[in-house]
Amino acid sequence: MKNENITTFEEILDKKYGSKGNETREEWEQEFEAFKLGVLIEEARNRLGMTQEQLAQKCGTNKSYISRIENNASDIRLSTLIKIVNQGLGGHIKLTLDV
Repeated sequence: MKNENITTFEEILDKKYGSKGNETREEWEQEFEAFKLGVLIEEARNRLGMTQEQLAQKCGTNKSYISRIENNASDIRLSTLIKIVNQGLGGHIKLTLDV
């Protein structure tokens, strides 16, 4: 039984950005994925008790770049992402594609 008074997150996105496949919606989806990536890196770094400076030193970059990634203010190359996760955080990346 569906409650008619409840609006789903998908319905809110459809109303604000258009349905999936719409250019505006696709831009929002891509920005949201970049935001999530920054949050994941920050959470992993914090779990390990590392500062941005320490992470930057471990993976050969600088603190301001790590900060920009965590705050969704910088695009990140896949090779750099792999270096941050593997060398800096001691983790591994798993990618999926939705086609």
